[in-house]
Amino acid sequence: MLTKPPRQTSDDKEFMATLAKGLAVLGCFGKQNPTMTLSQAAAATNLSRATARRILRTLAELGYVEQQGRDFALSPNILKLGFAYLATQSWIDHAQPLLKELSERLHESTSAAILEGTEIVYVARVQTRRIMSASITVGSRLPAFHTALGRVLLGYLDEAEIWRRLKSLRIEAYTPSTITDLQALFDRVRADREQGFAIVDEELERGLRALAVPVLDRSGQAIGAINLSTHSARTTRNEMRDHFLPALKAVAEQVRLSLA
Repeated sequence: MLTKPPRQTSDDKEFMATLAKGLAVLGCFGKQNPTMTLSQAAAATNLSRATARRILRTLAELGYVEQQGRDFALSPNILKLGFAYLATQSWIDHAQPLLKELSERLHESTSAAILEGTEIVYVARVQTRRIMSASITVGSRLPAFHTALGRVLLGYLDEAEIWRRLKSLRIEAYTPSTITDLQALFDRVRADREQGFAIVDEELERGLRALAVPVLDRSGQAIGAINLSTHSARTTRNEMRDHFLPALKAVAEQVRLSLA
């Protein structure tokens, strides 16, 4: 799933349009577009071919993309940018072993994610069984409003911002259980904030039931979220609340207390 390219215009006099365009080109590579020609990169970013060519040549010179014939692809050097971010997020290092222990104890998959716009980005993942049809790894993105991880994080935004992000979306029904009404989605996000956790039941994919809680810093701000996911045929919603929720909350509290 591709992210939207960064906006390329701004009223800020210090805004660097060229840098924004370069980031837009980088953002267009992904699972669905592992390689692109110059023309494809230009079309994906609404840039001229000349501008796209200069950007790709620069990125190639810096070692962030590789060229084979007419095709361009990200190089392994791009990982340095992602790992640099992870290195600044100490809570992820604290959460990873705790999620692994929880997964082994409960025999279910666990994850951690952050919120970026209208998507969640996975920053940790411990998988026991294959539940989703798509493989979820660190860096994978999913729609925030239809995931438990996303809803608990969206709840920490103010109401106007939740509505702004909602209205920017083209809501898609992934399954018959997907909530597609904007007001109903807004109400669910606010209700999940009030109760302190979210359960998403087969809304993103049939058979997938997930429970998530926020990870808070010492000031009470949400810096991420952790979840536990299972197959709906294996675990009921009540069992998730009664058995899994206390364990997941305990991990989130351990992570909070580990932060300086």
